[in-house]
Amino acid sequence: MPQSTAPSIPNILTIAGSDSGGGAGIQADLKAFSALGAYGLSVITALTAQNTRGVTAIHTPDPSFVTAQLDAVFDDIRIDAVKIGMLANADIVRAVAAALRRYRPVHVVLDTVMISKSLHALLATEAVTALRDELLPLATLVTPNLPEAAALLGEAPATDEHAMVRQGEALRELGARAVLMKGGHLDATDSPDWLIEDGGSLRLGGVRVPVKNTHGTGCTLSSAIAALLPQRDTLAAATADAKLYLTGAIEQSTRLEVGHGVGPVHHFFRWW
Repeated sequence: MPQSTAPSIPNILTIAGSDSGGGAGIQADLKAFSALGAYGLSVITALTAQNTRGVTAIHTPDPSFVTAQLDAVFDDIRIDAVKIGMLANADIVRAVAAALRRYRPVHVVLDTVMISKSLHALLATEAVTALRDELLPLATLVTPNLPEAAALLGEAPATDEHAMVRQGEALRELGARAVLMKGGHLDATDSPDWLIEDGGSLRLGGVRVPVKNTHGTGCTLSSAIAALLPQRDTLAAATADAKLYLTGAIEQSTRLEVGHGVGPVHHFFRWW
């Protein structure tokens, strides 16, 4: 039976890589969950040596250990939503997909993490096909940026909003129930996203905040949506509120003094 969503404090599981710099990956996910009133759990799919300047090394565990973590969590704890981030390689993609088919969580938010802000590959090339074929059909929502959507479809990245919607619809045809096409890579003064669901497409406008601290924005947005899905009536409401939270975290990021490169957003801007 699918695990049901509880009306109390939701338990949200992140399946992703660890960022030693604390701004993205598991660390960003758990911060976003906590900031939005959810209890966070984690299954670690990779260890990265990184800071605000870039990724210097990646270590991936055996897929059997990823499965062991998943089994330990699902066997004991009610999971109200799952967020998936960095998966590193095809074997880990398949291990995660097998567990999701086995445990059938109600909500799955898939952040198609492929390349870091410093342009370091976070997903092996041969794993893109496995991600598309194995995980897209299991996702409640897929949240690609424009280069990631293009890679999944084997096309050039969208350069306008019409193309964004078309590519989002194409990703839905591959099996995802809904797609959030993120417009941060558009050459535009604002930063619009498009939510494509079965009932149609919804434009979610957003301001383009002129700060350099944008490390972990994709991780944070997908995690915020996962945390809010059990707490909101619709996917659109959860996504809109997650975008508002992320905008605030970006705007307040200049209060942090973390590193000398692309710094993190301020996940707890509402409290300190």
